[in-house]
Amino acid sequence: MADPIEQFEIHPIKGLDFGEVVLPVVGKVHLAVTNSHVAMTIAFALVVLFLTLVTSNARVVPGRLQAAGEQLFGMINGVTDSIIGHEGRKYFPFVFTLFSLILAMNLLGMFLTFTATSQLAVTITFAALTILLVIGIGFAKHGLKFFGLFWPTAAPLVLRPVVGAIEFLSFLLRPVTLALRLFGNMLGGHVALKIFAGFVVTLGASAFAADGMGLFALPIAGLSMAMVVALTALEFLVAFLQAFVFAVLASIYLNDVVNLGHGH
Repeated sequence: MADPIEQFEIHPIKGLDFGEVVLPVVGKVHLAVTNSHVAMTIAFALVVLFLTLVTSNARVVPGRLQAAGEQLFGMINGVTDSIIGHEGRKYFPFVFTLFSLILAMNLLGMFLTFTATSQLAVTITFAALTILLVIGIGFAKHGLKFFGLFWPTAAPLVLRPVVGAIEFLSFLLRPVTLALRLFGNMLGGHVALKIFAGFVVTLGASAFAADGMGLFALPIAGLSMAMVVALTALEFLVAFLQAFVFAVLASIYLNDVVNLGHGH
């Protein structure tokens, strides 16, 4: 059975490995176009193509493609509006971009041999962009009052330093949990799929070995095949849900600083 972790290895594309180069400021790096770059570029191109097709010939009575695009648009708009409030529309483009790219990478991983969101570096980048935006908005809107986020006035005075420290730690850990949740779900799901698919091939091949004695492996191979089908359907659902959960949590994160003072 093939190594289930092999599908997550990053490899340079043949002919696009430029070796060691020296870049300004950065210094010496190994420059290459990898399967990760290709997967992310294809996902980006598919998102742009989909949104272009949805908006290019918009009609009052939408077709299937336009209806699908409007459903996704309305869903994320509803998330930002309900969580952030009347200012949610300002941050909708950021949240929708996160959702679209993550969803595209997740779904593309079901068809390609590489899933970009199964790489911690990719999910950490999404999480880092989120926390940097949150901090930027916090200081831009509130200045030094941004630190009021970590001083819960509702708590008794003697407990405020302790609760504030917990709030600050929680604030710093949120992007970590954002990154790990997406990474872990995509990694685990694809590993499980690979393992059961390997069982199907291995047991199916052994069914015709050893003078027919291996036929006893056929029922187990059939069960493994059923698991592959079930897990594939579940992975498509997880691919959507993880993109949606990331969008929801990013909106909650933004709400903390946009509406600072209303809930603290």
